[in-house]
Amino acid sequence: METVVRYLDALSERLGRSAAWLSLLMVLVMGLIVLLRYVFQYGSIALQESVMYINALIFTFGAGYTLKVQGHVRVDVFYNRLGEKSRSLVDCFGVLAFLFTSVGFVIWASWDYVAVSWRIREGSPESSGLPYVYLLKTCLLILPTLLALQGVAELWKSFAALRSSTEYPQTTQTTERRD
Repeated sequence: METVVRYLDALSERLGRSAAWLSLLMVLVMGLIVLLRYVFQYGSIALQESVMYINALIFTFGAGYTLKVQGHVRVDVFYNRLGEKSRSLVDCFGVLAFLFTSVGFVIWASWDYVAVSWRIREGSPESSGLPYVYLLKTCLLILPTLLALQGVAELWKSFAALRSSTEYPQTTQTTERRD
């Protein structure tokens, strides 16, 4: 199972780094849109819509990474005062009760919406827009799936910490959490 955890952590790490590069790409595309519009008086619906697609990918790829580095919002009134085993117990409960429940609901609520979009190969309502709205909507299923996969890794790390007296070793480089 440790191999699976390492693989899932590495996947989240790679996707998180991709999200960072996509952020740069989004800024460059937005700069290009402004340049084309105000300097050359040229507007492109497809280019404007591409910003939406890039933004969706940033959130999709960044969600699991954010969970991996403990960057999601946590109400830690008592959490920081707890011992390692107590924190692991709280983390297990949080993943099982809240994360998996939320992920399951998002997938359940989005499934038909995405399926219809794929069935009709939905495109942009604008004639010069991007014809891949169905791919954009697929992010509604990929994001919770990636979050659930990282949730499995976090759950396993918490179980391992509960079973042992030492903390589960970090498998990849993480950024330091700022409170």
